[in-house]
Amino acid sequence: MRAPSTIICVDCGGTCHLLGHPDHDLEPGDSVAYRCELCMDRWDIVMSDDDDEPDL
Repeated sequence: MRAPSTIICVDCGGTCHLLGHPDHDLEPGDSVAYRCELCMDRWDIVMSDDDDEPDL
């Protein structure tokens, strides 16, 4: 799986950009880091297995 290149910042609503671009697919449990372009907060996200998400 690949990490999204951007996510929405939970604190300010700005755009967070992926720090570093792994040249390999990620596995569940791998972590990726993002930095918000507005508030400069850093977000470290642990990649989850798609099967972990509840059905809505």
